[in-house]
Amino acid sequence: MTIRLILVDDHEVVRSGLRMLLAGEGDFEIIAEAGSGEDAIKAVDEHQPDVVLMDIGLPDMSGIDATKAIMAQRPDSAVVALTIHEDEEYFFRMLEAGASGYVPKRAAPEELITAIRVAAGGEVYLYPSLAKLLVKDFLVGESQVQSQSEIDGLTDREQEVLAHLADGASNAEIGETLTISPKTVARHRENIMRKLNMHSRTELVKYAIRKGIIQP
Repeated sequence: MTIRLILVDDHEVVRSGLRMLLAGEGDFEIIAEAGSGEDAIKAVDEHQPDVVLMDIGLPDMSGIDATKAIMAQRPDSAVVALTIHEDEEYFFRMLEAGASGYVPKRAAPEELITAIRVAAGGEVYLYPSLAKLLVKDFLVGESQVQSQSEIDGLTDREQEVLAHLADGASNAEIGETLTISPKTVARHRENIMRKLNMHSRTELVKYAIRKGIIQP
């Protein structure tokens, strides 16, 4: 499967470097570039990419606001933040905006390539040092062990599926482990998100940590 990409960065030299890096991956196709948030929003609307590589520091609006707009108009596209910012404020705001990945520009090229493929597959990729912030944030003031009766309206099977989802397993892997079909897993996943009023795997991970369903 070819992963169609849009590169968003206000520095031409950065976009040029990304083109050279990603051109060597046979499953990547760069279909457009943008140097501003407004141009990025227009490019996504026109080209409907699989993944958008998004810088946070753009000249007309933040990459956070651009991500919000992109996710509102095309939720099927995934946004991966590629940025110099590694502090908590930008990290959490980008996740809240709907980003499916967060990679610092100092990361190894393999990290970025992995993040793109993970996001294109509908999952979430967080750079390891930043993933620790996510765990830390949701452990503060929360008990790691709570009874299963406190899991809001989920059946036993849904709790099992939730635990595997939060651990990063795919529908196919969960189906094999629980001896059910991937379609059944997908149906359980939809029910879980509906019952918990959640819309992404990131939200499920946070919830599972708070409830003690998985250990960080």
